[in-house]
Amino acid sequence: MATPHNSAELGAFAKTVLMPGDPLRAKFIAETFLEDAKLVNNVRGIHGYTGTYKGTPVSVMASGMGCPSIGIYSYELFTMYGVDNIIRIGSAGAISPDLKLRDVVAGMGACTNSSFAQQYRLPGTFAPICSYDLLAFATEAAKELGVRMPVGNLFSSDTFYDASASSMEWAKMGCMAVEMEAAALYCNAAYTHKRALAICSISDSLVTGEELDADERQNSFTNMMKIALEIAVKATKLPDLAGSGNSASK
Repeated sequence: MATPHNSAELGAFAKTVLMPGDPLRAKFIAETFLEDAKLVNNVRGIHGYTGTYKGTPVSVMASGMGCPSIGIYSYELFTMYGVDNIIRIGSAGAISPDLKLRDVVAGMGACTNSSFAQQYRLPGTFAPICSYDLLAFATEAAKELGVRMPVGNLFSSDTFYDASASSMEWAKMGCMAVEMEAAALYCNAAYTHKRALAICSISDSLVTGEELDADERQNSFTNMMKIALEIAVKATKLPDLAGSGNSASK
């Protein structure tokens, strides 16, 4: 079951896929945490692996950057590869003064300036939200691991270099951090009747100007990774969603 973006065979992905933006972070997770990890997709160097964690099948594959990119990969995983749960594990910029570098946050919802949801022709504004089941597992896992993990709204921006410098405006409405993918992932999950959650590590702060370098972003976000892996184990308790969802072409 190859697509233009994925060369994996049907059944190559586990029911739960961890999805970092960076292909090298996917490789790091597979090599560090998964047993018997096998490369199942490498179209465009995107790095998709499947292995086991604590005996549970888990996959990890990069999403690339932005709503269009994660929109493609998550849609194909949900509708063509039988994936039920996608957990975005990415980096985000703090727009709340309460967040520090390497803090972990979970996105209950995702505000956005993207036009991604316009494709659904809804008579209003759609509010993309996560799966409550996955969020509950995440808060439980964070507590077990002793990791502080604020939960709230993320801001999924279509622009990294923003000429209007508007990201901080979203902080006035309680958004914690800015990233670029959660809103599209949540929209795809809603449309296909699957489950999604975005967990992000703070890589920089728009409040203080501090930031981590590329190597630190790739290799040091282990608390976020461990939480996501524990969610994958806990998600085995959830009902199989195979065969559900809207896979119609758009």
